[in-house]
Amino acid sequence: MEHKGQITIKDIARELGISPSTVSRALKNHPDISSKTKELVHELAKRYNYKPNAVALSLRSSKTHMIGVIIPKVVHFFFSSVISGIEHVANELGYNVMICQSDENEDREITSIQSLTSARVDGILASVSKDTTDFIHYKELLDNNIPLVFFDRALAELKTDKVVIDDVDGAFIATEHLILKGCKKIVHLAAPQNLLIGQRRREGYLKALNKHGIPVDENLIRKCDSREEALIVMREIYDSGIRPDGVFAVNDLTASGVLKVVKQYGYSVPHDVKVVGFSDGFVATVTDPTLTTIDQHGFEMGKQAAQLLLDRINKTIDNYSPITKIIPTNLIVRESTGI
Repeated sequence: MEHKGQITIKDIARELGISPSTVSRALKNHPDISSKTKELVHELAKRYNYKPNAVALSLRSSKTHMIGVIIPKVVHFFFSSVISGIEHVANELGYNVMICQSDENEDREITSIQSLTSARVDGILASVSKDTTDFIHYKELLDNNIPLVFFDRALAELKTDKVVIDDVDGAFIATEHLILKGCKKIVHLAAPQNLLIGQRRREGYLKALNKHGIPVDENLIRKCDSREEALIVMREIYDSGIRPDGVFAVNDLTASGVLKVVKQYGYSVPHDVKVVGFSDGFVATVTDPTLTTIDQHGFEMGKQAAQLLLDRINKTIDNYSPITKIIPTNLIVRESTGI
Protein backbone atom coordinates (compact mmCIF):
# COMPACT_ATOMS: atom_id res chain seq x y z
CA MET A 1 0.00 0.00 0.00
CA GLU A 2 1.37 3.39 -1.00
CA HIS A 3 0.21 6.20 1.21
CA LYS A 4 1.08 9.87 1.24
CA GLY A 5 0.92 11.52 4.65
CA GLN A 6 -0.31 9.95 7.86
CA ILE A 7 -2.10 6.60 7.56
CA THR A 8 -5.69 6.44 8.85
CA ILE A 9 -8.00 3.74 10.15
CA LYS A 10 -9.81 3.86 6.80
CA ASP A 11 -6.53 3.04 4.98
CA ILE A 12 -5.94 -0.01 7.18
CA ALA A 13 -9.56 -1.11 6.75
CA ARG A 14 -9.35 -0.77 2.98
CA GLU A 15 -6.19 -2.90 2.71
CA LEU A 16 -7.52 -5.65 4.97
CA GLY A 17 -11.04 -5.58 3.51
CA ILE A 18 -12.74 -4.96 6.83
CA SER A 19 -14.75 -2.08 8.25
CA PRO A 20 -13.12 0.96 9.94
CA SER A 21 -15.05 0.20 13.14
CA THR A 22 -13.53 -3.32 13.20
CA VAL A 23 -10.04 -1.78 12.84
CA SER A 24 -10.80 0.65 15.65
CA ARG A 25 -11.93 -2.12 17.99
CA ALA A 26 -8.98 -4.34 17.01
CA LEU A 27 -6.54 -1.55 17.87
CA LYS A 28 -8.20 -1.35 21.31
CA ASN A 29 -8.00 -5.18 21.66
CA HIS A 30 -11.76 -5.48 21.93
CA PRO A 31 -12.81 -9.03 23.01
CA ASP A 32 -15.33 -9.32 20.13
CA ILE A 33 -12.54 -9.18 17.54
CA SER A 34 -10.71 -12.39 16.62
CA SER A 35 -7.05 -12.83 17.54
CA LYS A 36 -6.12 -13.20 13.86
CA THR A 37 -7.81 -9.91 12.89
CA LYS A 38 -6.18 -8.12 15.83
CA GLU A 39 -2.78 -9.48 14.80
CA LEU A 40 -3.23 -8.35 11.17
CA VAL A 41 -4.40 -4.87 12.21
CA HIS A 42 -1.60 -4.34 14.71
CA GLU A 43 1.01 -5.59 12.25
CA LEU A 44 -0.17 -3.19 9.51
CA ALA A 45 -0.47 -0.31 11.97
CA LYS A 46 3.10 -0.88 13.14
CA ARG A 47 4.46 -1.22 9.59
CA TYR A 48 2.98 2.11 8.50
CA ASN A 49 3.62 3.88 11.82
CA TYR A 50 -0.08 4.48 12.44
CA LYS A 51 -0.96 7.13 15.03
CA PRO A 52 -4.52 7.87 16.18
CA ASN A 53 -5.86 11.01 14.52
CA ALA A 54 -9.10 12.88 14.06
CA VAL A 55 -10.42 10.20 11.67
CA ALA A 56 -9.96 7.43 14.22
CA LEU A 57 -11.23 9.51 17.07
CA SER A 58 -14.36 10.48 15.17
CA LEU A 59 -15.50 6.87 15.46
CA ARG A 60 -15.91 7.23 19.21
CA SER A 61 -19.36 7.70 20.69
CA SER A 62 -18.65 8.68 24.29
CA LYS A 63 -18.15 12.29 25.43
CA THR A 64 -15.22 13.48 27.54
CA HIS A 65 -16.82 16.80 28.58
CA MET A 66 -13.65 18.50 27.49
CA ILE A 67 -13.27 21.18 24.81
CA GLY A 68 -10.07 22.34 23.15
CA VAL A 69 -9.03 25.94 22.51
CA ILE A 70 -6.30 27.06 20.10
CA ILE A 71 -5.07 30.64 20.48
CA PRO A 72 -2.27 32.35 18.53
CA LYS A 73 -0.55 34.03 21.50
CA VAL A 74 -1.44 34.09 25.16
CA VAL A 75 0.52 37.36 25.59
CA HIS A 76 -2.31 39.33 23.97
CA PHE A 77 -4.70 40.66 26.61
CA PHE A 78 -7.52 40.14 24.11
CA PHE A 79 -6.96 36.37 23.90
CA SER A 80 -6.66 36.03 27.68
CA SER A 81 -10.03 37.78 28.03
CA VAL A 82 -11.52 35.44 25.39
CA ILE A 83 -10.27 32.44 27.40
CA SER A 84 -11.94 33.86 30.51
CA GLY A 85 -15.23 34.06 28.61
CA ILE A 86 -14.86 30.52 27.28
CA GLU A 87 -14.10 29.07 30.72
CA HIS A 88 -16.98 31.00 32.30
CA VAL A 89 -19.50 29.22 30.05
CA ALA A 90 -17.75 25.84 29.83
CA ASN A 91 -17.26 25.42 33.57
CA GLU A 92 -20.86 26.36 34.31
CA LEU A 93 -21.99 23.57 32.00
CA GLY A 94 -19.59 21.00 33.43
CA TYR A 95 -16.92 21.10 30.73
CA ASN A 96 -13.15 21.36 31.17
CA VAL A 97 -10.99 23.43 28.81
CA MET A 98 -7.67 22.43 27.25
CA ILE A 99 -5.70 25.38 25.86
CA CYS A 100 -3.01 25.23 23.17
CA GLN A 101 -0.91 28.11 21.85
CA SER A 102 0.09 28.05 18.17
CA ASP A 103 2.56 30.92 18.62
CA GLU A 104 1.42 32.20 15.18
CA ASN A 105 2.87 29.07 13.56
CA GLU A 106 0.98 26.73 11.24
CA ASP A 107 2.98 23.63 12.23
CA ARG A 108 2.32 24.31 15.91
CA GLU A 109 -1.36 24.75 15.04
CA ILE A 110 -1.45 21.34 13.34
CA THR A 111 0.32 19.74 16.32
CA SER A 112 -2.18 21.41 18.67
CA ILE A 113 -5.11 19.89 16.78
CA GLN A 114 -3.46 16.46 16.92
CA SER A 115 -2.93 16.84 20.66
CA LEU A 116 -6.52 17.90 21.25
CA THR A 117 -8.02 15.11 19.14
CA SER A 118 -5.72 12.59 20.85
CA ALA A 119 -7.12 13.86 24.15
CA ARG A 120 -10.60 13.13 22.70
CA VAL A 121 -12.01 16.61 23.17
CA ASP A 122 -15.69 16.93 22.25
CA GLY A 123 -15.08 20.01 20.08
CA ILE A 124 -12.55 22.72 19.28
CA LEU A 125 -12.56 26.52 19.41
CA ALA A 126 -9.82 28.09 17.29
CA SER A 127 -8.37 31.43 16.31
CA VAL A 128 -6.22 30.96 13.22
CA SER A 129 -2.48 31.70 13.29
CA LYS A 130 -1.03 34.42 11.07
CA ASP A 131 1.18 31.87 9.29
CA THR A 132 -1.63 29.50 8.30
CA THR A 133 -1.85 29.24 4.51
CA ASP A 134 -3.48 25.80 4.28
CA PHE A 135 -6.59 24.62 6.10
CA ILE A 136 -6.62 20.86 5.58
CA HIS A 137 -6.11 20.25 9.32
CA TYR A 138 -9.30 22.18 10.07
CA LYS A 139 -11.17 20.58 7.18
CA GLU A 140 -10.35 17.14 8.55
CA LEU A 141 -12.11 18.05 11.79
CA LEU A 142 -15.25 19.06 9.90
CA ASP A 143 -15.08 16.02 7.62
CA ASN A 144 -15.10 13.81 10.70
CA ASN A 145 -17.92 15.61 12.49
CA ILE A 146 -15.80 17.10 15.24
CA PRO A 147 -17.49 20.41 16.08
CA LEU A 148 -15.34 23.45 15.23
CA VAL A 149 -16.02 27.11 15.97
CA PHE A 150 -13.65 29.88 14.89
CA PHE A 151 -13.39 33.02 17.00
CA ASP A 152 -11.88 36.37 16.03
CA ARG A 153 -9.68 34.98 13.23
CA ALA A 154 -11.49 32.71 10.79
CA LEU A 155 -10.65 31.12 7.45
CA ALA A 156 -12.78 32.41 4.59
CA GLU A 157 -12.36 29.09 2.75
CA LEU A 158 -14.16 27.00 5.37
CA LYS A 159 -17.89 27.04 5.93
CA THR A 160 -18.14 26.60 9.67
CA ASP A 161 -19.45 28.35 12.75
CA LYS A 162 -17.66 31.54 13.75
CA VAL A 163 -17.91 34.32 16.30
CA VAL A 164 -16.31 37.54 15.14
CA ILE A 165 -16.55 41.21 15.83
CA ASP A 166 -17.77 43.64 13.20
CA ASP A 167 -14.25 44.24 11.86
CA VAL A 168 -15.36 46.39 8.91
CA ASP A 169 -17.42 48.69 11.11
CA GLY A 170 -14.74 48.84 13.82
CA ALA A 171 -12.06 49.84 11.30
CA PHE A 172 -14.43 52.34 9.70
CA ILE A 173 -15.16 53.95 13.09
CA ALA A 174 -11.44 54.11 13.92
CA THR A 175 -10.46 55.66 10.58
CA GLU A 176 -13.38 58.07 10.49
CA HIS A 177 -12.47 59.24 14.00
CA LEU A 178 -9.00 60.19 12.68
CA ILE A 179 -10.55 61.97 9.69
CA LEU A 180 -12.95 63.93 11.89
CA LYS A 181 -9.94 64.94 14.00
CA GLY A 182 -8.45 66.52 10.87
CA CYS A 183 -6.19 63.72 9.57
CA LYS A 184 -5.76 63.42 5.78
CA LYS A 185 -2.66 61.24 5.40
CA ILE A 186 -3.58 58.14 7.40
CA VAL A 187 -1.31 55.09 7.56
CA HIS A 188 -2.97 51.70 8.00
CA LEU A 189 -0.79 49.03 9.61
CA ALA A 190 -2.63 45.91 8.53
CA ALA A 191 -2.92 42.23 9.45
CA PRO A 192 -2.02 39.55 6.86
CA GLN A 193 -4.62 39.47 4.09
CA ASN A 194 -5.03 35.66 4.28
CA LEU A 195 -6.98 36.32 7.48
CA LEU A 196 -10.52 37.66 7.37
CA ILE A 197 -9.67 40.27 10.03
CA GLY A 198 -6.89 41.57 7.77
CA GLN A 199 -9.24 41.85 4.79
CA ARG A 200 -12.12 43.34 6.76
CA ARG A 201 -10.18 45.93 8.73
CA ARG A 202 -8.54 47.11 5.52
CA GLU A 203 -12.02 47.30 3.97
CA GLY A 204 -13.27 49.47 6.84
CA TYR A 205 -10.27 51.78 6.48
CA LEU A 206 -10.89 52.19 2.74
CA LYS A 207 -14.62 52.69 3.30
CA ALA A 208 -13.94 55.66 5.63
CA LEU A 209 -11.47 57.24 3.18
CA ASN A 210 -13.98 56.88 0.33
CA LYS A 211 -16.83 58.35 2.37
CA HIS A 212 -14.79 61.48 3.08
CA GLY A 213 -13.28 61.82 -0.40
CA ILE A 214 -9.70 61.07 0.64
CA PRO A 215 -7.69 59.38 -2.17
CA VAL A 216 -6.31 55.93 -1.39
CA ASP A 217 -2.50 55.84 -1.28
CA GLU A 218 -1.25 52.24 -1.32
CA ASN A 219 2.10 53.45 0.10
CA LEU A 220 0.25 54.17 3.33
CA ILE A 221 -1.05 50.60 3.70
CA ARG A 222 1.62 48.30 5.17
CA LYS A 223 1.56 44.72 6.41
CA CYS A 224 2.50 45.24 10.03
CA ASP A 225 0.77 43.71 13.04
CA SER A 226 3.25 43.51 15.91
CA ARG A 227 5.15 46.01 18.04
CA GLU A 228 8.45 44.76 16.63
CA GLU A 229 7.28 45.23 13.04
CA ALA A 230 5.89 48.67 13.86
CA LEU A 231 9.31 49.85 15.04
CA ILE A 232 10.74 48.87 11.64
CA VAL A 233 7.87 49.88 9.34
CA MET A 234 7.26 53.32 10.87
CA ARG A 235 10.97 54.14 10.56
CA GLU A 236 10.83 53.07 6.91
CA ILE A 237 7.83 55.36 6.38
CA TYR A 238 9.56 58.38 7.92
CA ASP A 239 12.87 57.63 6.18
CA SER A 240 11.07 57.53 2.81
CA GLY A 241 9.89 61.09 3.35
CA ILE A 242 6.27 60.31 4.16
CA ARG A 243 4.85 62.40 7.00
CA PRO A 244 1.56 60.87 8.16
CA ASP A 245 -0.81 62.81 10.38
CA GLY A 246 -2.75 59.72 11.47
CA VAL A 247 -2.16 56.00 12.01
CA PHE A 248 -4.77 53.25 12.31
CA ALA A 249 -3.05 50.12 13.64
CA VAL A 250 -4.63 46.68 13.47
CA ASN A 251 -4.01 46.09 17.19
CA ASP A 252 -2.88 47.92 20.33
CA LEU A 253 0.59 46.38 20.55
CA THR A 254 1.33 47.59 17.01
CA ALA A 255 0.01 51.03 17.93
CA SER A 256 2.32 51.13 20.97
CA GLY A 257 5.28 50.68 18.60
CA VAL A 258 3.98 53.57 16.49
CA LEU A 259 3.95 55.87 19.53
CA LYS A 260 7.61 55.07 20.23
CA VAL A 261 8.83 55.78 16.68
CA VAL A 262 6.80 58.99 16.32
CA LYS A 263 8.54 60.35 19.42
CA GLN A 264 11.96 59.19 18.21
CA TYR A 265 11.50 61.26 15.04
CA GLY A 266 10.70 64.33 17.07
CA TYR A 267 6.95 64.43 16.52
CA SER A 268 4.21 64.72 19.11
CA VAL A 269 1.15 62.53 19.68
CA PRO A 270 -1.58 63.73 19.29
CA HIS A 271 -0.48 67.19 18.12
CA ASP A 272 1.43 66.07 14.98
CA VAL A 273 0.19 62.48 14.61
CA LYS A 274 -2.96 60.89 15.95
CA VAL A 275 -2.99 57.14 16.60
CA VAL A 276 -5.80 54.59 16.98
CA GLY A 277 -5.36 50.94 17.93
CA PHE A 278 -7.71 47.96 18.06
CA SER A 279 -8.55 45.70 21.01
CA ASP A 280 -8.76 47.87 24.15
CA GLY A 281 -6.51 45.65 26.21
CA PHE A 282 -4.24 46.52 29.14
CA VAL A 283 -1.64 48.04 26.78
CA ALA A 284 -4.01 50.85 25.73
CA THR A 285 -4.20 52.19 29.29
CA VAL A 286 -0.46 52.20 30.07
CA THR A 287 1.04 53.77 26.93
CA ASP A 288 2.13 57.40 27.00
CA PRO A 289 -0.08 58.94 25.81
CA THR A 290 -2.91 56.49 26.53
CA LEU A 291 -4.32 54.91 23.40
CA THR A 292 -7.58 55.55 21.59
CA THR A 293 -8.79 52.14 20.45
CA ILE A 294 -11.69 49.91 19.42
CA ASP A 295 -13.16 47.73 22.17
CA GLN A 296 -13.09 44.14 20.90
CA HIS A 297 -15.22 42.67 23.72
CA GLY A 298 -13.06 39.57 24.18
CA PHE A 299 -14.90 38.19 27.20
CA GLU A 300 -18.24 38.36 25.37
CA MET A 301 -16.69 36.75 22.28
CA GLY A 302 -15.37 33.87 24.39
CA LYS A 303 -18.78 33.34 26.02
CA GLN A 304 -20.65 33.28 22.70
CA ALA A 305 -18.07 31.02 21.01
CA ALA A 306 -18.18 28.50 23.87
CA GLN A 307 -21.98 28.51 23.95
CA LEU A 308 -22.17 27.94 20.18
CA LEU A 309 -19.68 25.06 20.36
CA LEU A 310 -21.50 23.41 23.27
CA ASP A 311 -24.82 23.80 21.46
CA ARG A 312 -23.27 21.92 18.52
CA ILE A 313 -21.77 19.23 20.76
CA ASN A 314 -25.08 18.66 22.51
CA LYS A 315 -27.05 19.04 19.28
CA THR A 316 -29.34 21.71 20.70
CA ILE A 317 -29.21 23.57 17.37
CA ASP A 318 -31.57 22.12 14.75
CA ASN A 319 -30.05 24.19 11.95
CA TYR A 320 -26.97 22.45 10.57
CA SER A 321 -25.88 25.27 8.28
CA PRO A 322 -22.96 27.35 9.63
CA ILE A 323 -23.78 30.17 12.03
CA THR A 324 -21.86 33.46 12.17
CA LYS A 325 -22.31 35.60 15.26
CA ILE A 326 -21.13 39.21 14.92
CA ILE A 327 -20.32 41.24 18.02
CA PRO A 328 -20.56 45.03 17.62
CA THR A 329 -17.58 47.26 18.50
CA ASN A 330 -17.24 50.72 19.95
CA LEU A 331 -14.60 53.46 20.08
CA ILE A 332 -12.78 54.25 23.33
CA VAL A 333 -11.29 57.75 23.02
CA ARG A 334 -8.09 58.46 24.96
CA GLU A 335 -5.11 60.80 24.73
CA SER A 336 -3.54 59.53 21.47
CA THR A 337 -6.17 61.33 19.39
CA GLY A 338 -6.78 64.23 21.79
CA ILE A 339 -9.69 64.14 24.19
